[in-house]
Amino acid sequence: MKSLRHFTSRLPLAALLMPLALFVTSCSGRNNNGSLSIFGILYVLLAIAALFSLLKQDWSLTKKLIWGAVIWFFPFGGSIIYFLFSGRK
Repeated sequence: MKSLRHFTSRLPLAALLMPLALFVTSCSGRNNNGSLSIFGILYVLLAIAALFSLLKQDWSLTKKLIWGAVIWFFPFGGSIIYFLFSGRK
């Protein structure tokens, strides 16, 4: 029951960030000339921060691989999901 309360306490923040995440992931991370746009730079910084945070955790390898897959396969949104719901220290 404690984990359910913990989840619901973060739910309003997640509900506010979901439209922003959908907007940002629908935008291209690159400009026409191939350089990174501001959203591409933001994604790279957020993904790097999520991966460093993930590597510092004292979790099992399986849990790290699952969260790493979430971050990898869901660009931008996966990093936000990790920071909101991973229960990291």
